[in-house]
Amino acid sequence: MKVISNNFSETKELGEKIASELFNCPNKEKTALIIGLKGDLGAGKTTFVQGFALGLGIKKRILSPTFIIFNKYKLKSNNFDNFYHFDCYRIENYEEMNSIEFEKIILNPKNMVIIEWPEKIKKIVPKNVKILKFRILKKGKREINI
Repeated sequence: MKVISNNFSETKELGEKIASELFNCPNKEKTALIIGLKGDLGAGKTTFVQGFALGLGIKKRILSPTFIIFNKYKLKSNNFDNFYHFDCYRIENYEEMNSIEFEKIILNPKNMVIIEWPEKIKKIVPKNVKILKFRILKKGKREINI
């Protein structure tokens, strides 16, 4: 499915809508629910995550964890306990993820995980990851392929 976002607000609203739909459904996977966001710098990935967090009921300001790799947020849900936001832009080798217990996080079906730049760690991302591709269009628009 292809979505055209006309501005920052629409990208954020899309994230919020998708999160609220996922949040209320039990996770049928044996691993975390994992979403990978691909796209160039400035394509709208973090904006999408900000809306996604709103859809999960997270009130904190969401910034991309570029330098600390990930942020963890507690969730109030019967279906999920935690939301993890990873930014792998600065990762040079997927083995760097071992020091932050990435495997333990993604194996827990009570976790919801978004990974910006999943291609940087593709060797350790499970095959059941849902990928969203972001593309910059003219006049501030974004194309998001779900």
